[in-house]
Amino acid sequence: MIKVILFDLDGTLLPMDTDAFVKNYLKELAPRVAHIMDPNDFIKALWAGTEAMIRNLEHDKTNEQVFEETFLSLANVKKEDIWPTLDDFYEKVFPTFSYLCTPSPLAKKIAIEAMGQGYRVAVATNPVFPKAAIYERLNWAGVLDVPFEIVTVYEDSTYTKPHREYYQNLCERLEVNPEECLMIGNDKQEDMAAAQIGMKTFLVEGWVIDRGQPQFSIDDHGTLEQLYEKLKNKEGLFAK
Repeated sequence: MIKVILFDLDGTLLPMDTDAFVKNYLKELAPRVAHIMDPNDFIKALWAGTEAMIRNLEHDKTNEQVFEETFLSLANVKKEDIWPTLDDFYEKVFPTFSYLCTPSPLAKKIAIEAMGQGYRVAVATNPVFPKAAIYERLNWAGVLDVPFEIVTVYEDSTYTKPHREYYQNLCERLEVNPEECLMIGNDKQEDMAAAQIGMKTFLVEGWVIDRGQPQFSIDDHGTLEQLYEKLKNKEGLFAK
């Protein structure tokens, strides 16, 4: 029986074109470090740090530590020389990107309905961003005040999607078995990968991401509206 519902954020609770969002993010961020380092070198180091997080399976290092090690070694700058600029960006500029999203009131309605039915809820977004950026996106989605048990951020996460270790670690933190979890997301590779360890999966349609391979088991699918109706009416995966 499902006890915990895990929600992806980008493209799921927060409808958006992820590729367009990332392009704008880099376009706005890179020039702001020009007084410290070459913007092109910055982007290369940023991508390398992100790729290092995605590859990493060392359980004793957070994603933040992995990113910092790789980024700083390639950028050839000291953390104290560049981090204040990055922190300032997340505080003052990043919040202005909300126009790139199309938030839906259904996000909060779904989360509240799930909790009202006794489900435990958590946000299982890919933790490759700092807490400030992820919580800002929760704000855009209208769910910042929802008492999620866990929100995966890069400061306190050890793995990333689509690794099975990411989902196993979530189960350990929540003290549940994979079979007691439902992963809801829009990415056929990153989110549906939860099926690898026995979680149920629901693919949210609208901003589906599909890279072709690998393909994982999808137990149900539908729009946010259909997800809400199935949850409210206790149908399919939500049947008691």
